[in-house]
Amino acid sequence: MKKPLIIAGVEIEQGQSCQLELPVAKLYTNTEVAIPVHVIRAKRSGPTLFVSAAIHGDELNGIEIVRRLIKQPPQLIRGTLILVPMVNVYGVLNQSRYMPDRRDLNRCFPGSAQGSMAGRLANIFITEIVKHCDYGIDLHTGAIHRSNLPQIRADLGDEETLKMAESFGVPVLLDSTVRDGSLREAAVRRGAKVLLYEAGQALRFDELSIQMGLSGIQNVLSQLGLVRKKRARKKIEPFVANRSDWTRASASGFVHEFVQLGSQVEKGEVLAEINSPLGELIQQVVSNRAGIIIGKQNIPLVQEGDAMFHIAYFGEADDDVFEHIEIMHEQVMPVSTSMARPEP
Repeated sequence: MKKPLIIAGVEIEQGQSCQLELPVAKLYTNTEVAIPVHVIRAKRSGPTLFVSAAIHGDELNGIEIVRRLIKQPPQLIRGTLILVPMVNVYGVLNQSRYMPDRRDLNRCFPGSAQGSMAGRLANIFITEIVKHCDYGIDLHTGAIHRSNLPQIRADLGDEETLKMAESFGVPVLLDSTVRDGSLREAAVRRGAKVLLYEAGQALRFDELSIQMGLSGIQNVLSQLGLVRKKRARKKIEPFVANRSDWTRASASGFVHEFVQLGSQVEKGEVLAEINSPLGELIQQVVSNRAGIIIGKQNIPLVQEGDAMFHIAYFGEADDDVFEHIEIMHEQVMPVSTSMARPEP
């Protein structure tokens, strides 16, 4: 039996694709605000997957990933793909992580129809989108002035979720428990298997992060059987980090870094120096263990206690992880090729 799919009062039949707007609320100016949604349905029944971006309004990489998916849509052989380029439309308008009520939308799920603005938006997204879905991929970036190496965070203790994470095609997997109030927690509670993709930094497009996210979604669609399997490029082996920690500033001052995102570091290695405005060395920042830099602060100013380098630990597999990070960089097409200037 064909499964009906109704979003915002619009019924989308199998074999159809459509774009619609999911009404949320009005601004002070009486301007309607709506979440844009793009739906692709195959003629054959199958699982439904949502891809969401910009739950934090300053996280823009995911918007571009979804735009490229819409521009060159996957050829589904079964099932349904629901693409949501902007969940927190308010935040995108204001180039802000948060909602206008200063709430973090990703701590407000599942929300309430009678709650705050953030709670109402969360409730709408759950009742109109997530309730239809068996799987989900939520796209994120680092916070303001922070960058993340492309990585997947998920409940890797769940066998089906682990298979999705491994198929995505990034070197770093973090076994991450769900956070209270997050979209991932609310979706998992409703039976969906969800991956969280972290890559890049806020308010910037990063081509490595975008291309890896795009290929990762296509890999998951293939693994779930929604699209035909394609000949894979050189395989990027995923590795599960057994632990990750932030190395923090032990003093305040100006930062001179010696490592980059994706660098392999050894125990006792100097990661950065903290200097006074007059150039005097105040403190060295040293790695406590061997590992891989999967996140870092970008602004060259720190206060004592600030998080500076996010290091993932893989034990004896560090060398292998670094090798596959290099493979990941090699697979990124130049911007001039992937985004050629159109004819006028």
